[in-house]
Amino acid sequence: MEAAEELERRSKFLNSLIQKKKAKEQQEQNDQLNVRVRASDMPLPLQNKAFKCARDQLDSMPGKLDSKRLALALKKEFDSSYGPAWHCIVGTSFGSYVTHSLGGFLYFSIDKVYILLFKTAVEPLDH
Repeated sequence: MEAAEELERRSKFLNSLIQKKKAKEQQEQNDQLNVRVRASDMPLPLQNKAFKCARDQLDSMPGKLDSKRLALALKKEFDSSYGPAWHCIVGTSFGSYVTHSLGGFLYFSIDKVYILLFKTAVEPLDH
């Protein structure tokens, strides 16, 4: 029994090291894109896609921020990749209170722009 406990302890320790390394790599990537996560209920691969899409759109905008264009680009990207009913709000100052599907919420800032991306459930209307 003692050997099994030692194996479990070592396994937990190695797992914690792996998680710390992944978290550090994620933070380094976020720093490169100048991203700061404010709140999230979204898997990391989807978050990374949102960050990259937002960064690419912002970099392609000459001069002034076009928040509608950025919101539309993120919405279209997520609708086409992950199914319908994604919503996106972009701006430098806004309030919100939304209901979202599980695993479909991300609020982050990139440069001085704040982005709220979330998914809602699509249910057929009963008539």
